[in-house]
Amino acid sequence: MAEERGLTARSNFCEPTSNGMFISDCYFNRDMGLSGLKKRGHGSRSWIKIDQDGTSKVLELDKSSIMRHCSLPSRDLRLLDPLFIYPSTILGREKAIVVSLEQIRCIITADEVILMNSLDGCVVQYESELCKRLQTNRDQNDNLPFEFRALELALELTCMSLDAQVKQLELEIYPVLDELASSINTLILERVRRLKGHLLALTQRVQKVRDEIEQLMDDDDDMAEMYLTEKQQRLDAYSSDRYAQMDFSEGRRLGSKSEPASPVGSLSGPPKLQRAFSSIVSSSRQSSVLSSSSSGENIDQLEMLLEAYFVVIDNTLNKLSSLKEYIDDTEDLINIKLGNVQNQLIQFELLLAAATFVVTIFAVVTGIFGMNFATSIFDYPSMFHWVLAVTGIFCIGLYLSFLYYFRHKKVFPL
Repeated sequence: MAEERGLTARSNFCEPTSNGMFISDCYFNRDMGLSGLKKRGHGSRSWIKIDQDGTSKVLELDKSSIMRHCSLPSRDLRLLDPLFIYPSTILGREKAIVVSLEQIRCIITADEVILMNSLDGCVVQYESELCKRLQTNRDQNDNLPFEFRALELALELTCMSLDAQVKQLELEIYPVLDELASSINTLILERVRRLKGHLLALTQRVQKVRDEIEQLMDDDDDMAEMYLTEKQQRLDAYSSDRYAQMDFSEGRRLGSKSEPASPVGSLSGPPKLQRAFSSIVSSSRQSSVLSSSSSGENIDQLEMLLEAYFVVIDNTLNKLSSLKEYIDDTEDLINIKLGNVQNQLIQFELLLAAATFVVTIFAVVTGIFGMNFATSIFDYPSMFHWVLAVTGIFCIGLYLSFLYYFRHKKVFPL
């Protein structure tokens, strides 16, 4: 069986082409063209069937066969199509539960699980773990019905997979953010950008699973619809009561034809029939009361099951929220550092502008004395030194006054 499954799974393996599309060799040949692509949706797929005893086998089923077997509309089967990307969904139908949680896509009935065959690790783990649990608990009395055990395992593996991805993302993000906080460069910023995109995508997936569980917990009718074993038992009890009534009426009709008519029999017949009918009515009422009380109890049981995994997935979502807040805090720190650097550049530019203004005064004095005009000051050579000294002292005093003004106005600390 393992070899058969391996061959089937390998035949479903999709190889990427140069333009990014994926083409499966098990559905159509590369030379068939567009006509083969249109017929692929109506062909059979590889499914894994797991019964209550924990026995699994690979089947080739088409879409119409699954729809007839599980009484499902075609739109529900589209949720299980691996070629389409749908958010996580749990749907309760009349005879089945449609589960699409990450890579685990299956149909759960009252006595079997029809799982989409895939090489994904979650699918392989789900099959092996479900078979192991069903075989282990075969001789034990488990309060959970079969469909709840299958649903519980799907929720458990999905929550574990998402939590493992969050932990892996934490191991990648925290060192990068710490490195970015110490030294800012383009390569680290690009890594943070990619990791942040991955974080947002993972948050949406976790949020969808959490919303789906919360929606089920808020709707009692949906939870009651998902108890397939009880509905199957009710149907069997109704069928047996109906057959008993038909046998009773048939026997009564044959007896009335074969026995001779007598006054005693005619008088005692109707009371017996009335007592039999009243006993059937009372038993049916009792069974309906028991089924209704059992339904309320099982709704509470399913609600507690969903609450447990709601807490787990909510904890995972809180980790992602904390991680996003850490990224936002790091971005704020980087913006503060960049603002500080910008302020330092502005301060340096201000000092440079003040120095340029002071040097310009020297240039003005030089320009004045460089003009070609006759004056008595040129007759005294010592006046040149006095002009330099006075101009230098004036420029230095003016620059110091600028610094004092900047410090007094707290433009920057000096």
